[in-house]
Amino acid sequence: MSVLVDKDTRLLVQGITGREGLFHTSRMVDYGTNVVAGVTPKKGGEWVLDGKIPVFDTVRTAVEATGANVSIIFVPARFSADAILEAADAGVPLVVCITEGIPVQDMMKVRRYLDQKGVRLVGPNCPGLLSPGEAKVGIIPGHIAQKGNIGVVSRSGTLTYEVLHALNQNNMGVSTCVGIGGDPINGTSFVDALAMFEADPHTEKVVLIGEIGGSDEERAADFISDRMTKPVVAFVAGRTAPPGKRMGHAGAIVEGGEGTADEKIKAFEAAGVRTANRPEEIPDLL
Repeated sequence: MSVLVDKDTRLLVQGITGREGLFHTSRMVDYGTNVVAGVTPKKGGEWVLDGKIPVFDTVRTAVEATGANVSIIFVPARFSADAILEAADAGVPLVVCITEGIPVQDMMKVRRYLDQKGVRLVGPNCPGLLSPGEAKVGIIPGHIAQKGNIGVVSRSGTLTYEVLHALNQNNMGVSTCVGIGGDPINGTSFVDALAMFEADPHTEKVVLIGEIGGSDEERAADFISDRMTKPVVAFVAGRTAPPGKRMGHAGAIVEGGEGTADEKIKAFEAAGVRTANRPEEIPDLL
């Protein structure tokens, strides 16, 4: 079983005619994801990928015509907030936003609106979702993971790939990988993903990949301690990051002594979570 996406996913791609949108759409189609439509304003009526996927002017018309139930966004940052809101208004229950660089104020408004509408957002600034053998919604390379019983949730795209590859090299499979993104304001948190994995009968273990900045990892540790029955292994990136420096992600900044890797590791260890010093140690810890 998978979390959030599976073979029944009917995917809509916002920004499908752009370079990134078209490239990753072709990869998702090759993986077997059911991409039913694309949206680019003023290009409605066109078809892409050798006539396989119709393009619509609006999300609403695309949903009405194709029954799309998941949207992925490859739209420039200045338009991404509106794209997310358009998907929500069209009744799409799950939106995945790959775009990075969306202003924090835009995301504050988006998050408030989505919470009112009951729409789940994954991202922004994330690699998306991968349920091996079921569906790939995002930019995670499909060939680096096999189907199995380990749930993976991560703030870091690149480290996600490294951990998936390490698991694959050790013949360990994944139920679903959820890339939640590294921005200060995002849609799906560690706690949200952990709750889904806890409820999924086919996920037996969980890998959590965190990084410096914010307090999401500490909240995850509290949730694991209070609510999780399944074993969790963690890795926290940024142990050597100097205070006050942003490392990679907008949310990965340590200020005033808060959000350090040491604090997060201590919180996990207090919750009974084994933490890896390096990503390649995770298979042995599992």
